[in-house]
Amino acid sequence: MTLPIRVPDLCRRRCPKAGQRQIPAVRALVAHPARPIVRAMRILSAGFLAAIALTTTASAQSGAAPFTLAETGQGFGSIGDALAAIGDGRGTVIVAPGAYPQCGVQQGGDVTIRAATPGSVIFDGVPCEGKAALVLRGRSSRVEGIIFQNIRVPDGNGAGIRLESGNLSVSNSLFRNSEEGILTGDYDGGQVVIDKSTFRKLGRCDRDLDCAHGIYIGRLASLSVTNSRFDQGDGGHYLKTRTARVTITGNSFDDSGGHLTNYMIDLSNGASGVISGNEMVQGKDKDNWSAFITVAPEGREHGSAGLVIEGNKAGFVPGVARGSTFVANFTDDPVRIGANELAPSMKVKDRR
Repeated sequence: MTLPIRVPDLCRRRCPKAGQRQIPAVRALVAHPARPIVRAMRILSAGFLAAIALTTTASAQSGAAPFTLAETGQGFGSIGDALAAIGDGRGTVIVAPGAYPQCGVQQGGDVTIRAATPGSVIFDGVPCEGKAALVLRGRSSRVEGIIFQNIRVPDGNGAGIRLESGNLSVSNSLFRNSEEGILTGDYDGGQVVIDKSTFRKLGRCDRDLDCAHGIYIGRLASLSVTNSRFDQGDGGHYLKTRTARVTITGNSFDDSGGHLTNYMIDLSNGASGVISGNEMVQGKDKDNWSAFITVAPEGREHGSAGLVIEGNKAGFVPGVARGSTFVANFTDDPVRIGANELAPSMKVKDRR
């Protein structure tokens, strides 16, 4: 049975002014003859999935210092102490397998935080500064193979990672059951690169607060999201960015288990770049089903004439055949929409 369809509007729950990779039978979810939405080998390696299942607290049981500086071999009992030891320098923190109810703040330097075994490290439920499990304000930050979960804060923006300065690279990581996965501030020149990561059960639009999202990247220079998965959103958009340039390729957006969600990709102030090779399924439980991708719904700050959207697939869960728009362009910029495989009931584009 098809659920009643509400008349869509831009954002019934107030768009903010600022700030598991398993669809085993996706072919049955899509209301058009697209190939499966998920290419699991491109999103998370089998080793990473196995490591998640085998996560232990072995390091804590053995009494060994769980956080080790690769350059010196020095061990620490907390991620905060390890980051403080690097200070404004350059260093790599290797994290032993375990679940850690703690958080850390990077105050400077160039830091890599890497799980000794990808998927075996969990930062669970503890935010620093009322913001995130990792608050990063150095020159550059790299996060590899880590799980972030259960992060909530009073202002509704509890994140796995809060980026406040510098560049960020994230790979082979999982963000789940939190208010946001990755959240950044606004500053000149920042670049965010995300690859082979999963964003699950994130976002919210409740408590009379501005919405939170799976990923929310502010007014930085560029965002690249590749080979990653977004699913089971709990409100807001799956991917929201205000960057001037984007590369969003080879990802899956599975909204079949979403709850009161909005857009798959929201280019809030316009952007140039490319959106290609993504596969999207829109679910039944939507707060706003009017569009899959939006261009500058909150005002044009960047030209979008250099934006190319092609080679994507988009459809609906069984029983849903809406007149949703694939690309809603709120500007007069001639966004180039190439060949995409869309459900029959979907409009290719709409200029609002």
